[in-house]
Amino acid sequence: MLTTILCSGSGGQGALTVGNVLGNAAMYENFFVSYLPCYGAAMRGGTANCTTSISTEEIASPVVSSPDVLIALNKPSVITFLPRLKPGTRLIYNADLIDAVPDHPGVACYAVAANRIGREAANERSANMVMLGAMLKVLPVIKMESLIRSVQDLMGSKKALASMTIKALQGGYDSVA
Repeated sequence: MLTTILCSGSGGQGALTVGNVLGNAAMYENFFVSYLPCYGAAMRGGTANCTTSISTEEIASPVVSSPDVLIALNKPSVITFLPRLKPGTRLIYNADLIDAVPDHPGVACYAVAANRIGREAANERSANMVMLGAMLKVLPVIKMESLIRSVQDLMGSKKALASMTIKALQGGYDSVA
């Protein structure tokens, strides 16, 4: 089994954090993982994306031409990466920032009000974790408990922030029918 997830947004939206949290969580479940971040020169506002591959076997290359899931945090991400998706794959997009998605036959689309859910759960900046929670519902490649453990470990002593982040994950998970 090999599952590939591409998360894309602008710098500062937390696309790379999504891949980091997801990759660590998968390692807790003894999966093989590769994580390939890619970002533009600007620290905030530039492009940022990462590919996380999760497998039961060793991963030969971190490069993925057509991911199983695209998590799009903004409209430029949909425009750039939707053409890479093949029939049978999934697009999860932030409906608070993306008003419409071009038709792409065979791709299942999931609109998530990530900014709103993030605000209600903790903070609008946690929209990336809302999207990760939604992805887990759409494609349950790992357990929610592993994501929670990953968040807790990565945030260390920041218990209040970890708690808000976990609420955002759960909010995203619950938002998908």
